[in-house]
Amino acid sequence: MVERMGLLDEIHANSTDVRTAWFVDRTGRGIAEMDAALFGGRTGADVEIMRGDLGRLLHRATRSDVEYLFDDSVTALVDRPDGVEVAFERAAARRFDLVIGADGVYSTVRSLAFGPHEMFVRGLGHYVSIFTVPNHLGLDREERLYAEPGRTVNVYSTRQDTAAKALFLWASDPLGYDRRDLDRQRDLLAAAFAGAGWQVDRLLAALPDAPDFYFDPVSQVHVDRWHAGRVALLGDAGYGASPASGQGTGLALVGAYVLAGELAAAGGDHRTAFARYDGALRDFVARNQALAPNNLRGMVLRSRAGVWASTRMIRLMPHLPGRDRMVRRVTEPIRRAASGIELADYPA
Repeated sequence: MVERMGLLDEIHANSTDVRTAWFVDRTGRGIAEMDAALFGGRTGADVEIMRGDLGRLLHRATRSDVEYLFDDSVTALVDRPDGVEVAFERAAARRFDLVIGADGVYSTVRSLAFGPHEMFVRGLGHYVSIFTVPNHLGLDREERLYAEPGRTVNVYSTRQDTAAKALFLWASDPLGYDRRDLDRQRDLLAAAFAGAGWQVDRLLAALPDAPDFYFDPVSQVHVDRWHAGRVALLGDAGYGASPASGQGTGLALVGAYVLAGELAAAGGDHRTAFARYDGALRDFVARNQALAPNNLRGMVLRSRAGVWASTRMIRLMPHLPGRDRMVRRVTEPIRRAASGIELADYPA
Protein backbone atom coordinates (compact mmCIF):
# COMPACT_ATOMS: atom_id res chain seq x y z
CA MET A 1 0.00 0.00 0.00
CA VAL A 2 2.53 2.61 1.07
CA GLU A 3 4.80 1.55 -1.79
CA ARG A 4 1.99 2.42 -4.21
CA MET A 5 1.64 5.74 -2.39
CA GLY A 6 5.35 6.47 -2.93
CA LEU A 7 6.01 6.69 0.83
CA LEU A 8 7.81 3.43 1.58
CA ASP A 9 11.34 4.87 1.45
CA GLU A 10 10.38 7.74 3.75
CA ILE A 11 8.70 5.39 6.19
CA HIS A 12 11.83 3.23 6.29
CA ALA A 13 13.88 6.37 6.93
CA ASN A 14 11.65 7.15 9.93
CA SER A 15 11.66 3.62 11.35
CA THR A 16 11.97 3.42 15.12
CA ASP A 17 14.88 1.00 14.62
CA VAL A 18 14.21 -0.59 18.02
CA ARG A 19 16.44 -3.66 18.19
CA THR A 20 16.21 -5.47 21.51
CA ALA A 21 13.73 -6.00 24.33
CA TRP A 22 14.96 -6.90 27.82
CA PHE A 23 12.68 -8.31 30.52
CA VAL A 24 13.75 -7.20 34.00
CA ASP A 25 12.89 -8.16 37.57
CA ARG A 26 11.96 -5.90 40.50
CA THR A 27 15.57 -4.86 40.96
CA GLY A 28 16.16 -4.09 37.27
CA ARG A 29 18.26 -7.20 36.65
CA GLY A 30 17.91 -8.45 33.08
CA ILE A 31 16.31 -11.90 33.10
CA ALA A 32 15.55 -12.47 29.40
CA GLU A 33 16.40 -10.82 26.09
CA MET A 34 14.33 -10.91 22.93
CA ASP A 35 14.65 -9.51 19.43
CA ALA A 36 12.41 -6.43 19.35
CA ALA A 37 10.91 -7.30 15.96
CA LEU A 38 9.88 -10.72 17.24
CA PHE A 39 8.49 -9.18 20.43
CA GLY A 40 6.40 -6.81 18.32
CA GLY A 41 5.27 -9.51 15.90
CA ARG A 42 7.08 -7.88 12.98
CA THR A 43 8.26 -10.10 10.16
CA GLY A 44 9.57 -9.68 6.61
CA ALA A 45 9.15 -6.13 5.30
CA ASP A 46 7.21 -4.86 8.34
CA VAL A 47 8.26 -1.41 9.55
CA GLU A 48 7.55 0.16 12.94
CA ILE A 49 7.02 3.93 12.85
CA MET A 50 5.78 6.38 15.46
CA ARG A 51 2.22 7.54 14.86
CA GLY A 52 3.21 11.23 14.82
CA ASP A 53 5.89 10.59 12.19
CA LEU A 54 3.44 8.76 9.95
CA GLY A 55 0.88 11.56 10.31
CA ARG A 56 3.53 14.12 9.35
CA LEU A 57 4.49 12.12 6.22
CA LEU A 58 0.88 11.70 5.12
CA HIS A 59 0.16 15.39 5.64
CA ARG A 60 3.24 16.46 3.70
CA ALA A 61 2.29 14.16 0.79
CA THR A 62 -1.25 15.56 0.53
CA ARG A 63 -1.17 19.19 1.69
CA SER A 64 -0.86 20.63 -1.83
CA ASP A 65 -4.05 18.82 -2.93
CA VAL A 66 -6.13 18.78 0.25
CA GLU A 67 -7.59 21.62 2.30
CA TYR A 68 -6.85 21.09 6.01
CA LEU A 69 -8.72 22.85 8.83
CA PHE A 70 -6.81 22.41 12.08
CA ASP A 71 -8.04 23.09 15.62
CA ASP A 72 -11.69 22.58 14.68
CA SER A 73 -14.41 19.97 14.96
CA VAL A 74 -17.72 19.02 13.39
CA THR A 75 -20.79 19.92 15.48
CA ALA A 76 -23.69 18.95 13.21
CA LEU A 77 -24.46 16.98 10.06
CA VAL A 78 -27.57 17.20 7.88
CA ASP A 79 -27.57 14.48 5.23
CA ARG A 80 -29.61 15.58 2.18
CA PRO A 81 -30.12 13.90 -1.20
CA ASP A 82 -27.71 16.31 -2.91
CA GLY A 83 -25.05 16.67 -0.18
CA VAL A 84 -24.23 16.89 3.50
CA GLU A 85 -24.50 20.20 5.38
CA VAL A 86 -21.72 20.36 7.95
CA ALA A 87 -21.44 22.78 10.86
CA PHE A 88 -18.09 23.37 12.60
CA GLU A 89 -17.06 24.74 15.99
CA ARG A 90 -15.06 27.57 14.41
CA ALA A 91 -15.23 27.52 10.60
CA ALA A 92 -18.31 28.54 8.65
CA ALA A 93 -20.86 25.87 7.74
CA ARG A 94 -20.42 24.23 4.34
CA ARG A 95 -21.96 21.56 2.12
CA PHE A 96 -19.97 18.53 0.94
CA ASP A 97 -20.76 15.72 -1.50
CA LEU A 98 -19.67 13.09 1.06
CA VAL A 99 -18.48 13.01 4.67
CA ILE A 100 -15.98 10.34 5.75
CA GLY A 101 -15.60 9.91 9.51
CA ALA A 102 -11.93 9.06 10.06
CA ASP A 103 -11.82 10.64 13.51
CA GLY A 104 -10.95 7.79 15.84
CA VAL A 105 -12.56 5.48 18.36
CA TYR A 106 -14.65 8.32 19.82
CA SER A 107 -15.65 9.60 16.40
CA THR A 108 -17.77 12.75 16.42
CA VAL A 109 -18.98 11.99 12.89
CA ARG A 110 -20.12 8.53 13.98
CA SER A 111 -21.97 9.87 17.02
CA LEU A 112 -23.78 12.44 14.86
CA ALA A 113 -24.68 10.11 11.98
CA PHE A 114 -24.92 6.65 13.59
CA GLY A 115 -25.50 6.95 17.34
CA PRO A 116 -23.73 7.33 20.71
CA HIS A 117 -20.34 5.75 21.44
CA GLU A 118 -21.86 3.22 23.83
CA MET A 119 -23.53 1.47 20.88
CA PHE A 120 -20.23 0.68 19.17
CA VAL A 121 -17.23 0.85 21.54
CA ARG A 122 -16.45 -2.39 23.40
CA GLY A 123 -13.84 -2.52 26.15
CA LEU A 124 -11.50 -5.50 26.35
CA GLY A 125 -10.99 -5.40 30.11
CA HIS A 126 -7.70 -3.48 30.04
CA TYR A 127 -6.41 0.08 30.12
CA VAL A 128 -3.36 1.66 28.52
CA SER A 129 -1.42 4.83 29.25
CA ILE A 130 1.60 6.22 27.40
CA PHE A 131 3.69 9.35 27.92
CA THR A 132 7.18 10.75 27.47
CA VAL A 133 9.68 10.30 30.31
CA PRO A 134 13.32 11.31 30.79
CA ASN A 135 15.65 8.63 29.45
CA HIS A 136 17.27 8.00 32.83
CA LEU A 137 17.84 4.36 31.87
CA GLY A 138 20.10 5.41 28.99
CA LEU A 139 18.13 3.40 26.42
CA ASP A 140 19.28 3.43 22.80
CA ARG A 141 16.72 1.90 20.41
CA GLU A 142 15.72 -0.71 22.97
CA GLU A 143 12.92 -1.67 25.33
CA ARG A 144 12.77 -2.58 29.01
CA LEU A 145 9.78 -4.63 30.17
CA TYR A 146 8.64 -5.31 33.69
CA ALA A 147 5.63 -7.49 34.45
CA GLU A 148 3.64 -8.25 37.58
CA PRO A 149 0.36 -10.16 37.72
CA GLY A 150 -2.27 -8.04 35.98
CA ARG A 151 0.04 -5.16 34.99
CA THR A 152 2.95 -4.53 32.61
CA VAL A 153 5.33 -1.61 32.03
CA ASN A 154 7.33 -1.05 28.84
CA VAL A 155 9.91 1.75 28.56
CA TYR A 156 11.42 2.25 25.12
CA SER A 157 13.52 4.63 23.03
CA THR A 158 13.53 5.10 19.27
CA ARG A 159 16.13 6.22 16.77
CA GLN A 160 14.79 9.78 16.50
CA ASP A 161 14.13 10.43 20.19
CA THR A 162 16.57 11.38 22.95
CA ALA A 163 13.80 10.96 25.52
CA ALA A 164 11.90 7.73 26.16
CA LYS A 165 8.29 6.61 26.23
CA ALA A 166 6.68 4.73 29.11
CA LEU A 167 3.73 2.45 28.36
CA PHE A 168 1.53 1.12 31.16
CA LEU A 169 -0.92 -1.70 30.43
CA TRP A 170 -3.15 -3.32 33.04
CA ALA A 171 -6.26 -5.41 33.52
CA SER A 172 -9.18 -3.58 35.10
CA ASP A 173 -12.92 -3.42 35.41
CA PRO A 174 -14.44 -0.27 33.82
CA LEU A 175 -13.21 2.92 35.50
CA GLY A 176 -15.34 5.99 36.02
CA TYR A 177 -13.86 9.26 34.75
CA ASP A 178 -14.40 12.14 32.34
CA ARG A 179 -12.30 11.75 29.18
CA ARG A 180 -11.28 15.43 29.49
CA ASP A 181 -10.26 15.20 33.15
CA LEU A 182 -6.54 14.45 32.83
CA ASP A 183 -5.85 14.87 36.54
CA ARG A 184 -8.35 12.12 37.36
CA GLN A 185 -6.75 9.88 34.73
CA ARG A 186 -3.29 10.45 36.20
CA ASP A 187 -4.63 9.51 39.64
CA LEU A 188 -6.19 6.32 38.26
CA LEU A 189 -2.90 5.33 36.62
CA ALA A 190 -0.94 5.97 39.81
CA ALA A 191 -3.45 3.92 41.83
CA ALA A 192 -3.30 1.03 39.34
CA PHE A 193 0.49 0.77 39.71
CA ALA A 194 0.82 1.60 43.39
CA GLY A 195 3.39 -0.65 45.07
CA ALA A 196 4.83 -1.92 41.80
CA GLY A 197 8.51 -2.75 41.67
CA TRP A 198 11.42 -1.76 39.45
CA GLN A 199 11.46 1.90 38.28
CA VAL A 200 7.70 2.40 38.30
CA ASP A 201 7.61 5.13 40.97
CA ARG A 202 10.28 7.12 39.14
CA LEU A 203 8.43 6.79 35.84
CA LEU A 204 5.16 7.94 37.41
CA ALA A 205 6.97 10.94 38.88
CA ALA A 206 7.28 12.26 35.30
CA LEU A 207 3.48 12.37 34.90
CA PRO A 208 2.90 16.04 35.83
CA ASP A 209 5.38 17.28 33.21
CA ALA A 210 4.49 14.90 30.36
CA PRO A 211 3.33 16.90 27.31
CA ASP A 212 1.71 13.92 25.57
CA PHE A 213 -0.19 12.02 28.29
CA TYR A 214 -2.50 9.36 26.81
CA PHE A 215 -4.98 7.26 28.80
CA ASP A 216 -7.74 5.06 27.44
CA PRO A 217 -9.46 1.71 27.79
CA VAL A 218 -8.24 -0.91 25.33
CA SER A 219 -11.31 -0.98 23.11
CA GLN A 220 -12.62 -2.12 19.77
CA VAL A 221 -15.24 -0.54 17.54
CA HIS A 222 -17.94 -2.71 16.00
CA VAL A 223 -20.45 -1.14 13.59
CA ASP A 224 -22.87 -3.30 11.62
CA ARG A 225 -22.70 -1.06 8.56
CA TRP A 226 -20.02 1.55 7.87
CA HIS A 227 -22.20 3.88 5.81
CA ALA A 228 -25.48 5.77 6.12
CA GLY A 229 -26.65 7.98 3.28
CA ARG A 230 -23.72 10.16 2.20
CA VAL A 231 -21.69 9.48 5.36
CA ALA A 232 -19.17 6.62 5.75
CA LEU A 233 -16.74 5.53 8.46
CA LEU A 234 -13.06 4.72 8.05
CA GLY A 235 -10.35 3.30 10.30
CA ASP A 236 -10.82 3.37 14.07
CA ALA A 237 -14.11 5.26 13.72
CA GLY A 238 -15.67 2.28 11.96
CA TYR A 239 -13.60 -0.74 12.95
CA GLY A 240 -10.95 0.08 15.53
CA ALA A 241 -9.07 -3.11 16.41
CA SER A 242 -7.43 -1.67 19.58
CA PRO A 243 -3.70 -1.11 20.24
CA ALA A 244 -3.50 -4.75 21.38
CA SER A 245 -4.06 -5.92 17.80
CA GLY A 246 -1.13 -3.93 16.38
CA GLN A 247 -3.21 -3.54 13.21
CA GLY A 248 -4.97 -0.17 13.56
CA THR A 249 -2.76 1.70 11.10
CA GLY A 250 -2.88 -1.12 8.55
CA LEU A 251 -6.67 -1.29 8.70
CA ALA A 252 -6.99 2.48 8.29
CA LEU A 253 -4.61 2.72 5.33
CA VAL A 254 -6.06 -0.29 3.53
CA GLY A 255 -9.58 0.93 4.26
CA ALA A 256 -8.80 4.34 2.77
CA TYR A 257 -7.34 2.74 -0.34
CA VAL A 258 -10.36 0.49 -0.86
CA LEU A 259 -12.85 3.29 -0.20
CA ALA A 260 -11.15 5.68 -2.63
CA GLY A 261 -10.78 2.90 -5.18
CA GLU A 262 -14.43 1.88 -5.02
CA LEU A 263 -15.54 5.52 -5.39
CA ALA A 264 -13.36 5.79 -8.49
CA ALA A 265 -14.61 2.46 -9.89
CA ALA A 266 -18.25 3.48 -9.32
CA GLY A 267 -17.79 6.82 -11.04
CA GLY A 268 -18.69 8.65 -7.85
CA ASP A 269 -21.88 6.66 -7.17
CA HIS A 270 -21.49 6.62 -3.40
CA ARG A 271 -24.27 4.07 -2.78
CA THR A 272 -22.53 1.45 -4.90
CA ALA A 273 -19.05 2.40 -3.69
CA PHE A 274 -19.93 2.36 0.02
CA ALA A 275 -21.60 -1.05 -0.26
CA ARG A 276 -18.61 -2.54 -2.11
CA TYR A 277 -16.18 -1.01 0.39
CA ASP A 278 -18.11 -2.56 3.25
CA GLY A 279 -18.23 -5.95 1.57
CA ALA A 280 -14.56 -5.97 0.57
CA LEU A 281 -13.29 -5.22 4.08
CA ARG A 282 -15.55 -7.13 6.48
CA ASP A 283 -13.58 -10.37 6.64
CA PHE A 284 -10.23 -8.55 6.71
CA VAL A 285 -11.36 -6.41 9.64
CA ALA A 286 -12.74 -9.41 11.54
CA ARG A 287 -9.45 -11.30 11.21
CA ASN A 288 -7.42 -8.40 12.54
CA GLN A 289 -9.76 -7.58 15.39
CA ALA A 290 -9.61 -11.23 16.48
CA LEU A 291 -5.88 -10.83 17.23
CA ALA A 292 -6.39 -8.49 20.18
CA PRO A 293 -7.81 -10.77 22.92
CA ASN A 294 -5.11 -13.39 22.43
CA ASN A 295 -2.38 -10.74 22.28
CA LEU A 296 -3.61 -9.26 25.56
CA ARG A 297 -3.26 -12.59 27.30
CA GLY A 298 0.43 -12.58 26.42
CA MET A 299 0.95 -8.89 27.19
CA VAL A 300 -0.65 -8.85 30.65
CA LEU A 301 -0.05 -12.07 32.56
CA ARG A 302 -2.49 -12.87 35.34
CA SER A 303 -0.31 -14.84 37.80
CA ARG A 304 3.25 -14.94 39.15
CA ALA A 305 3.58 -18.42 37.69
CA GLY A 306 2.60 -17.03 34.29
CA VAL A 307 5.19 -14.24 34.54
CA TRP A 308 7.89 -16.74 35.54
CA ALA A 309 7.01 -19.20 32.77
CA SER A 310 6.90 -16.52 30.09
CA THR A 311 10.30 -15.01 30.92
CA ARG A 312 11.79 -18.48 31.33
CA MET A 313 10.60 -19.47 27.84
CA ILE A 314 12.02 -16.27 26.33
CA ARG A 315 15.37 -16.88 28.01
CA LEU A 316 15.52 -20.47 26.76
CA MET A 317 14.18 -19.88 23.25
CA PRO A 318 17.53 -19.14 21.51
CA HIS A 319 18.84 -22.50 22.75
CA LEU A 320 15.81 -24.66 21.94
CA PRO A 321 15.67 -27.01 18.94
CA GLY A 322 13.01 -25.97 16.45
CA ARG A 323 13.24 -22.30 17.51
CA ASP A 324 12.42 -20.95 14.04
CA ARG A 325 9.35 -23.17 13.84
CA MET A 326 8.18 -21.88 17.22
CA VAL A 327 8.67 -18.28 16.08
CA ARG A 328 6.69 -18.89 12.90
CA ARG A 329 3.87 -20.39 14.93
CA VAL A 330 3.72 -17.25 17.07
CA THR A 331 3.88 -14.75 14.20
CA GLU A 332 1.84 -16.64 11.58
CA PRO A 333 -1.62 -15.51 12.87
CA ILE A 334 -0.47 -11.87 12.71
CA ARG A 335 1.00 -12.25 9.23
CA ARG A 336 -2.08 -14.09 7.96
CA ALA A 337 -4.45 -11.43 9.32
CA ALA A 338 -2.36 -8.46 8.16
CA SER A 339 -2.13 -9.78 4.60
CA GLY A 340 -5.64 -11.21 4.48
CA ILE A 341 -6.94 -9.08 1.61
CA GLU A 342 -6.14 -8.81 -2.08
CA LEU A 343 -5.68 -5.16 -3.06
CA ALA A 344 -7.43 -4.43 -6.34
CA ASP A 345 -5.88 -2.19 -9.02
CA TYR A 346 -8.44 0.59 -9.20
CA PRO A 347 -8.66 3.18 -12.00
CA ALA A 348 -6.80 6.36 -11.05
